[in-house]
Amino acid sequence: MHAESIPKGMKKLTIPRSLRDPIRFAAVALALLFPAPHGPAQGLELPDFGSSADLVISPAQEYRLGREFMRSVHKALSVIEDPLLTDYLENLGNRLVAASATGAGRYHFFLIEDPSVNAFAGPDGHIGIFSGLVLTCENEGELAAVLAHEIAHVTQRHLIRSFEDQKRLSIPATAALIAAAILGAQVDTDLGAAAVAGIQAAAVQRQINFTREHEKEADRIGIAILAAAGFDPYVMPGFFERLARTNRTRESGAPEFLRTHPVTSSRTADALGRADLYGHQQRPDALRFHLVRASLRARALGSARKAIAYFQSQLRSKRYRNETAARYGYALGLARGNRIRAARAISDKLLARYPNQAEFMILEARLDAESGAASRAIKTLQTAVGLRPENLPLRIAYADILMAAGRPARALKTLEEVARRRPGKALIYQKMADAALKSGQTAAIHRYRAEKFYAEGDLKTAIRQLEIALRQPGLSYHDAARIQVRLDALKQEK
Repeated sequence: MHAESIPKGMKKLTIPRSLRDPIRFAAVALALLFPAPHGPAQGLELPDFGSSADLVISPAQEYRLGREFMRSVHKALSVIEDPLLTDYLENLGNRLVAASATGAGRYHFFLIEDPSVNAFAGPDGHIGIFSGLVLTCENEGELAAVLAHEIAHVTQRHLIRSFEDQKRLSIPATAALIAAAILGAQVDTDLGAAAVAGIQAAAVQRQINFTREHEKEADRIGIAILAAAGFDPYVMPGFFERLARTNRTRESGAPEFLRTHPVTSSRTADALGRADLYGHQQRPDALRFHLVRASLRARALGSARKAIAYFQSQLRSKRYRNETAARYGYALGLARGNRIRAARAISDKLLARYPNQAEFMILEARLDAESGAASRAIKTLQTAVGLRPENLPLRIAYADILMAAGRPARALKTLEEVARRRPGKALIYQKMADAALKSGQTAAIHRYRAEKFYAEGDLKTAIRQLEIALRQPGLSYHDAARIQVRLDALKQEK
């Protein structure tokens, strides 16, 4: 890849050929994708970068940049809002962050419903994992390797350092460029083209060269994080080789990861060499990893009929990686197909074997609710929440059951506790707005809608919702004051 000649005086920009595929250059230039090799087991020394990135953008500006970026993500991609799936990814990601020597900062892990084998790290620690990548991972270590690599991009502030030359751009323009770079054609291509047109071609080549070094650095630091968290570092080169081997059998349609990060023999060898510094670490997969894959597979198959047939075939032929997960996927398909009795027969057995597994408790309660036993469903989840108050998926499922049973006020109270424990979740605020609507709390509807839009990065709409909330009749002084304070804060941020 090379920049074409630039007219004298930089009056006109000639965009390199590789930029013409909706900013494909940036998907390579930012290279925010995947796991690879790493550094010594003892005395890992990180390079001294000084404060270069801090001079480019302040933490407050990076926070705003992250919000603008996520607004583009929500517009362009289908972010999965399933509490169980998100909770698993967040727990795994945060475990890796805790193992990182330089992991301080904000991290936001989320899943995207897309068959692509892909992942990215956006500004302010927003790390997105495509469902297709999770389904490609054969064990939890491979998924952990992906996350470790992306966390390394964040800890080393690669994205911000890549954009030093763009510090003259506004926050929205920079966010648009980053979104176009990472998401490619899925973003507004006109917006992306305008952003790219503001970059000098000479700077483009410098960024491309720079991010190649970023990838090497993320590989090295990522494998150190992986090993420190107790995962086998050899899964990294093994995953590389498997992807490359699979790609060699295809005539087209290589995973996005392989198109932007070719898996060469030297890269695989380097990964093996770095893994040798740590040695093998045997770690069994968490059951939740396989349950997440089963749930994602059921979603990816589309219809209940296809999901039932897929898992039924797995169970009959015994061609599965985890039998419990295959039965769970089969039960999910049956429940979706409204075959409640058959689903319940499987659910009962799963719960008897794993009585504390949140996935099985939630499935059991939902099957109860759908079969007309709402009181039993409420009691099941109320007891579960009492025993495990820190488990947010259980709390959210409890609120869902309360809503379905016509008890929105209790549901809202439960969701407010969830929001206090885990603020900033768009899904929670949407559920709170729905509960407020059904319980007749008009001002609260708009207040929670405002928080939902704010969580998605839409500051303008969030402000408008708060202004509507203030105009609602019968608003108490306390509620009006609270809404006004929040409105002032959002206007100040804007």
